[in-house]
Amino acid sequence: MLLRTILAATTAAAALLVPATAAQASTHHTAAATASAATASTADTNQAIAAAGANPVIVVGGLIGISIAYEPIAARLRADGFRVSIYQLPNLGFGDIRESARALATYIDQVRANTGAAKVDLVTHSEGGLVSRWYVKFLGGVDKVDHYLSLGSPQQGTYAANILKFVGLGSCAGIVACQQMSIGSDLLTALNGGDDTPGSVRWTTVRTWQDELVWPIGNAALADGATNVLIQSWCPLRVVGHLGLVLDGTTYTVVRQALTDATIRPNCFAL
Repeated sequence: MLLRTILAATTAAAALLVPATAAQASTHHTAAATASAATASTADTNQAIAAAGANPVIVVGGLIGISIAYEPIAARLRADGFRVSIYQLPNLGFGDIRESARALATYIDQVRANTGAAKVDLVTHSEGGLVSRWYVKFLGGVDKVDHYLSLGSPQQGTYAANILKFVGLGSCAGIVACQQMSIGSDLLTALNGGDDTPGSVRWTTVRTWQDELVWPIGNAALADGATNVLIQSWCPLRVVGHLGLVLDGTTYTVVRQALTDATIRPNCFAL
């Protein structure tokens, strides 16, 4: 019986974290492209300078999101001058999202104390976006967070969680966070009741057509004035999966622009 439970939980977790490969677009170096690249380089430099005085950035991982998986995006942020740390969800995010949010609150207070910063910026992936929203909305984070960015977070839930009920795994094989990410869950009903974007926090979401885990993809967006970016609306040929959102160069240009309050113009050719 114990073996069956372990196998079921592993299968459900794998179904929620199938990685995707972010295809990289190739370019031909025409004169026009060279001029465009020079302009982009200048903008990047200005953003890097602005980052030097920015809030500490906390990258909040998702379900089974071990810290090392977020080193690529953390390294990009550090290279642009941001002070960055990675927050791995307790128990790899299998537990109650509300408990994970309480643990995140403690971590954020530690970062603020260590850096002397009044506020932090949150760059979140998948379940980490829900954990962070719960913190902001219900645990006092509205006064401690400046920028909130979510990458492929099932803000309104995902049928990828619901569908597990139909493949012999019951209600997400007993994984609490999976149950809470199901469309119509009690947690999401509470989280999405009232204002999606409380306080003066600057809210940005990023989503992709190729997300294997957030169905429908519109569920990765927020209402009430949030900036919602669909990668393929800007870059139709860009292929980015769920995990690819934390690896993809184009997505990173959106993250950097949002953190520096720049106009959102994704670079479709960024590596």
